Amino acid sequence: MNKIGVSSTIMLLSKVSTFLALFSAGAVAFAPSLSTRLSSVLDAHNGQDLNDDGGRRAFLASSVITLVGAGFTPAAHARGKKGVDYKAVAGDISSIIKDDPNKGPTLVRLAWHSSGTYDKMSKDGGSGGGTIRFKEELAHGGNAGLGETAVPWMEDVKTKYGDSLSYADLYTLAGVVAIKELGGPTIPWSSGRADALDPSAVTPDGRLPGADSGPPGADPSDAAHLRTIFNRMGFNDQEIVALSGAHALGRCHTTASGYDGPWTPTPTTFNNLYFSLLDTVKWTPRDWKGPFQYEDQGKSLMMLPTDLVLIQDDEFKKYVSMYAKDQSAFFADFSKAFNKLEELGTKGLKSTSWA
Repeated sequence: MNKIGVSSTIMLLSKVSTFLALFSAGAVAFAPSLSTRLSSVLDAHNGQDLNDDGGRRAFLASSVITLVGAGFTPAAHARGKKGVDYKAVAGDISSIIKDDPNKGPTLVRLAWHSSGTYDKMSKDGGSGGGTIRFKEELAHGGNAGLGETAVPWMEDVKTKYGDSLSYADLYTLAGVVAIKELGGPTIPWSSGRADALDPSAVTPDGRLPGADSGPPGADPSDAAHLRTIFNRMGFNDQEIVALSGAHALGRCHTTASGYDGPWTPTPTTFNNLYFSLLDTVKWTPRDWKGPFQYEDQGKSLMMLPTDLVLIQDDEFKKYVSMYAKDQSAFFADFSKAFNKLEELGTKGLKSTSWA
């Protein structure tokens, strides 16, 4: 056997197999089997001149057939070893929320933040790789606290279904399940996201919307900030306001964002109360040592500067007023916008029944 021919051909085949491996989070587990099968191909071609074009083609053809025969195809590994019962996965997530409804809003935040890194110009980021599980992305300012809450909460579910269920699908499914479980609409969802294998797919910090931009308090710079962040993903003003309605859920924690308090008195119920309160309550700056935020007269609720700017900016305000009066319209528009958010930057997804 010509060693130079073997070396160059094996190098080429190695690159092909490495490319195929990128389609599967289980590539490492597959490696021993791959090595064994390639060795058998080499043995079968022992003595053949691989510098000869015909010999090289025969070797590569046999090798690819061996890889495919081993079940190593992008489609097969994207599906996993067996199909996933997404209704069962949704049921497991639902049980977590039923046991502790306060986990629901944090799961919505996990889904939102795992998706909200998309950039339509560079075409990177988004939910597709499940990269929010990496410590490098969890270290981003907007993700404070998720590494100690929502991400570990999902580990038992991921372990139960194994490699057949990607983190990317799990996190986005958790978002729509939580919204439904907390009284919101049933949002369409699609499966088929493949996890990134390493943190190299993590996008730069700063792609998520912030609570305040420019001088302290709501001002035009906050409106500009929201448009910059959301327009980068492909959202218009109405979608910005609709997605902001997720603040109907949950609360801010000083241990995470530094801010403090719930937006509404029903933080585990998805409704249009966020808009009603934003539109009718008198909000004043809170006098405290923390970051600039607003409070109601009863000092039990809060709003962030990027919340208040929604009623200062005329284009935003008309949608706030519309959703404050019509919860059905809010649910319909939120459902469309959240579905769009979760699918930004993804390819080859399959509409999947989960509810």
